[in-house]
Amino acid sequence: MDAREANGKKVVGKLLGEEFANGLESHVKSGGFGSTAGRLALGFAFNDVWDRPGLPWREKSLLTIGALVALGTFEELKNHMNAGMNNGLTAEDLENALTQLIPYVGFPTIAVALRAAGEVLQERAAKAK
Repeated sequence: MDAREANGKKVVGKLLGEEFANGLESHVKSGGFGSTAGRLALGFAFNDVWDRPGLPWREKSLLTIGALVALGTFEELKNHMNAGMNNGLTAEDLENALTQLIPYVGFPTIAVALRAAGEVLQERAAKAK
C-alpha cells in the first residue's frame, strides 16, 4: 500500500472501525476480484476526499447519507449511517435528515432508508450492552 492508501485506511478506521479497515486492507492486498476498487476507495474516496480540509466529517457524513439514500444503495447507507454516528450524528439527526429528503426522493425510498437506520440503531444498541 502506498502512503495515500495507508492514510485512507486510517480514515476508514476512524469512520467505520478498525475491523472494517483491516478487512478492506486485506482485500486490497489480496489482489483478488474487486481489490482495485478497494484500492481506489482507500486512496481517492477516503484519503483525497474524506480527509481533505473544508467541511467537518459530521457534515460530510450528512451529505454522503443523502447521496446514498437518493441512489438507493441501502447496504452502503448502513455503513455510512454508522460512520455518521461515529462522527457525532444522533438518531434524531438521522431521522431529521431522512425527513428532509422526502420531497426529493419520495416516501417509498425513505421507508426503506428508515428501516436501514432502524437496523443500524438496533445493532449499535446491542453492541453497547
